[in-house]
Amino acid sequence: MEKTTFIEESKDQIFINLLNRYKNSYLSYFLMYNFYYLSWALFSSFISVYLLDKGFKPSDVSLVVSTSFLVSMVFQPLIGILSDKLSLKKVNTLLFALAGLGGIYFIGAKNLIELIIGYSFVLTLINGTNPIMERIATTSPYQYGRIRIWGTIGYALGSQLAGLIYDFISPSAIFVTFVLTMIISIIGLLGTSPNTNTKKDGETQKKSQGFFKAIIMNKKYIYYLFISSIFFGVTNMTHTFTPAYFQAKGLDISIVSIIVSLAVLCEAPIVLFSHKFMGKIGNKKLFIIAFSLISFLYAIYAFDVYLPLQVLVTFLVKHPAGMLFIMINLKVVNTLVDVKYQITALALVQTCRNLSSVVFQNIGGQILNITSYQNMFFISLGIILIGLIMVLFFRIPDGNNKKLFN
Repeated sequence: MEKTTFIEESKDQIFINLLNRYKNSYLSYFLMYNFYYLSWALFSSFISVYLLDKGFKPSDVSLVVSTSFLVSMVFQPLIGILSDKLSLKKVNTLLFALAGLGGIYFIGAKNLIELIIGYSFVLTLINGTNPIMERIATTSPYQYGRIRIWGTIGYALGSQLAGLIYDFISPSAIFVTFVLTMIISIIGLLGTSPNTNTKKDGETQKKSQGFFKAIIMNKKYIYYLFISSIFFGVTNMTHTFTPAYFQAKGLDISIVSIIVSLAVLCEAPIVLFSHKFMGKIGNKKLFIIAFSLISFLYAIYAFDVYLPLQVLVTFLVKHPAGMLFIMINLKVVNTLVDVKYQITALALVQTCRNLSSVVFQNIGGQILNITSYQNMFFISLGIILIGLIMVLFFRIPDGNNKKLFN
C-alpha cells in the first residue's frame, strides 16, 4: 500500500516537474506561434478556391473577405482595450477558444450570409490577436527572430496542409483541422509567461490624447498612411485570388498548395537576416525596393508570361516583398512618430490597412465578375505604380540610427 502511494506521489512529482519545465519554455512559444499561423493559413489561404468551387461568384468571395476586414477594423479597438485592462494571455486564450468555436460554425455554413458571419467572426478574432501575439513574442525571454520564424514556417505548413486536405479528404475537413490546431496553439499560449507590464490607465489616456494632437501636425505620417494603404490594400486583394488564379491556369489544388506554402517559406531569409540590412538601407530605398518587387510580380501576372516563370517569381517576390513592407512599417513609424505614441500609430496603420483592404477586395471581385485575372493584375500594377510615384516624392529620414532589428 505504501509502495503504491509512493509510486503515485512520484508520478505526481514527475508531472509537476514537467509542467514547471514547460512553463515559459521555448516549446511553449513554438506551439503558440507556429500553430497560430498554421491555423490562420488553414482557414484563409484557400477561401477563394473553396467559395468558387461551391458556385459563388468572385464578387461573393470579395464580399466575404472584405466584410471580415471591415468587422476587424470595427472590433480592433475593443480588443486593444481588453488587452490593456486584462492579461494579454487571458485575452488571447479567450479569443483563440472563440475562434475555434467559429470554425465549428463555419463547417455547417451553407448560404452566403452564414459564410460571411462565420468567416468574419473567425478572422476578426485572428486579426485582432495578431498585435497581441507580436507583443508576447517581443516580451518573451527568447530572441524575437527565433520565435517569428516559426510563424513563417507555420503559415507555409498550413497552406500546404490545407491543399492536401482539400484534395485528398474534403474541403470541410480543413475547418475541422483548424479547430484542432487552435487547441494546440492555446496549449502553447497557456505555457508562456511573457513580461507584459502595462501602463497605468491615466498614463495611457494622456498618451492617447497626446497622440491625436501630434498626428494632426505630423504630415509625413499622414502621407505614409496613404502609401501603406495602397500597398496593403492591393497586396491583400491579390493574395486572396492568387490560389484561384493558379487553379484557373490549370494547376491542381495540391500543386497550388505547394506553390503557396513554398512562397511563404521564401520570406524566411528576410526575417532571419533583417538585422543585416534593415538598419543599413534608408526608409525611402526600402520603400522603392518593396514597391518595385510587387510591380514586377504583377507585370509578370498581367502579361501572362510562361507559367513556370510566374511560379518562380511568386516564390522570389510575393511574400518576401510583403514581409519586407511589414518591417518597413515598424521602421517608418519608429522614425516618424515619437516613441510614446508608436503603439497607437501602428494601430492606426492597421486600421487603414483593414479599410483599404475592404475597398480593394470589392474592386477585385467586381473586376473578375466582368473580365479576366490578367486585367485585375493590370489594374493592380497601375495602382502600385501610383504608390511608387508617391514614394519618390516622399521626403523621409533614413531611420538607420534606430537599430530596431539588431
